[in-house]
Amino acid sequence: MLPFLVFVGIFLLVPTVTVVVGAFQSDDGGFSLDRVRALTDETPMRALRESMLLSFSSAAVGSVLGALLAYLVVTAPPTSVIRRTVTAVCGVLAQFGGVTLAFAWMATLGFGGLVTNLLADAFGRDDSGSAWLYELPGLVLVYTYFQIPLMVIVFLPALEGLRPQWREAAVNLGASTRQYWFQVALPLLRPAFLGSALLLFANAFAAYATAAALVSQGAPITPLLIRSALTSEIVLGQANFGYALALQMVVVVAVVMTLYAWLLKRTSRWLS
Repeated sequence: MLPFLVFVGIFLLVPTVTVVVGAFQSDDGGFSLDRVRALTDETPMRALRESMLLSFSSAAVGSVLGALLAYLVVTAPPTSVIRRTVTAVCGVLAQFGGVTLAFAWMATLGFGGLVTNLLADAFGRDDSGSAWLYELPGLVLVYTYFQIPLMVIVFLPALEGLRPQWREAAVNLGASTRQYWFQVALPLLRPAFLGSALLLFANAFAAYATAAALVSQGAPITPLLIRSALTSEIVLGQANFGYALALQMVVVVAVVMTLYAWLLKRTSRWLS
């Protein structure tokens, strides 16, 4: 227990306390609300709005497609090679983010990418491509790449927890397949699905490296605005504005993870 507490203290509590103290500290070391008030300015509010939109969009697409893929996986026998292979691949792809993922998409759909050149040869389009991959729609597409396998991993245990006896009981009582799914299975799976979707939202909201590799100009989302605060030293006329931005992200992720823990507790009632 002691090593775990030391780990949590060094890598979670100390950075969090540092961010909170820095957000409410003035340049001369006294207490100040100036940096927190600056969060309501146009630039950080636009970055927060874009971050929320990016996280919600990638989480929505990832949770729906991931849940469908998880259902296909769970219908295969537990010893099936396909089931074990898909589960293993999802475990790898869920962690396949950052610069490597960004480069893979740039080499495929970016300026002069493989698919871009093929489309240019086939349809006579400009082989330099367009900039959509480096904007919000492109980020949603790239983020979905690791959101879908993550959804498979976190939602698969809930699907596996559906007991065959429940379906047999419903059929014996005269329920059709549609009635079983809409009146028995889906209500049971709803907390697990929403909790998994919230986890995907937090995963996208906190992601940085992939967006940083794709977006070199500007700071359309909050993590990139923190980068600007750290590299430019002065943002919006205030030094160390990154503390307040980081506190904003901590609050959003804390709220999302609290809801996730509540939904996870509801799921564990029938999953155990």
